[in-house]
Amino acid sequence: MNPSPLWRLGRPALVLAIAALAVGVPLWLVLVTSAKPQGEAVTPDLRPPDHRQPAENYADAVGQGEMLRGMLNSLLVVIPSVVLVLILGAGAAWVFARRTSRLVSAAYALTISGLLLPPAVITVVMELRQFGLANTRPGMIAVYTGMYLSTSIFFMTGFIRTIPAELEEAARVDGAKPLRIFVRIILPLLRPVIATATIMVMLYAWSDVFYAFFVLGGGDVATLPINLYQVASAQLYLNNWHLVFAYVVLMSLPMVAVFLVAQRKIVSGITSGAVK
Repeated sequence: MNPSPLWRLGRPALVLAIAALAVGVPLWLVLVTSAKPQGEAVTPDLRPPDHRQPAENYADAVGQGEMLRGMLNSLLVVIPSVVLVLILGAGAAWVFARRTSRLVSAAYALTISGLLLPPAVITVVMELRQFGLANTRPGMIAVYTGMYLSTSIFFMTGFIRTIPAELEEAARVDGAKPLRIFVRIILPLLRPVIATATIMVMLYAWSDVFYAFFVLGGGDVATLPINLYQVASAQLYLNNWHLVFAYVVLMSLPMVAVFLVAQRKIVSGITSGAVK
């Protein structure tokens, strides 16, 4: 039975209305509160500000919240994590896609089990302490790499299986070594999935509070989300919701820009890697 014309016209409007409530209302609350003076922002609400002062609020959030230091720490953690996830994920996915032994299949199943099993935070922190990596950037990089490697391997393995093996066989006949085949053939064809994995890891790691709180614990190596937590918990922004929301807006801008620029690659990479 075909849907009625009224339903066909009303369904997009219903979806847009739900999206506006779920996303638009919180976003509007953050934006309008970040532009209000302290007196109007004591109790955050959806009313537009009577007196706008976004420039002052954002400047105070950057200066008083030590935002530049937090952004540098986030970059020093997120960028190496992304690089390691891509390199290790692509290499492992190539093996999993081309080898068919039982051992390889078992290793692949164990690897992608990380998609379903959350990391044991207490155990991870204890292990990092044993290796002297607790409260350090290398320790945080290791945690992010382990967390998101399963996702990277899953999508890349599915994508590599769609690549004809004859391309690699022809390169071997011409005398190409495995490393050259991987760099010259596999990696260029993996660009859509690499773009997707890059954006996903960046989005998750950039906004992570939970794992960074346990691994880094704050201090001079605090990332942006932890830095915001420290500033707020130290009562620097006590009832100063306009500065807290201004910090949130500035912290989100880099990842919003990345997502808007590369959203098509995210969709194409997910569909290419998930379907054999």
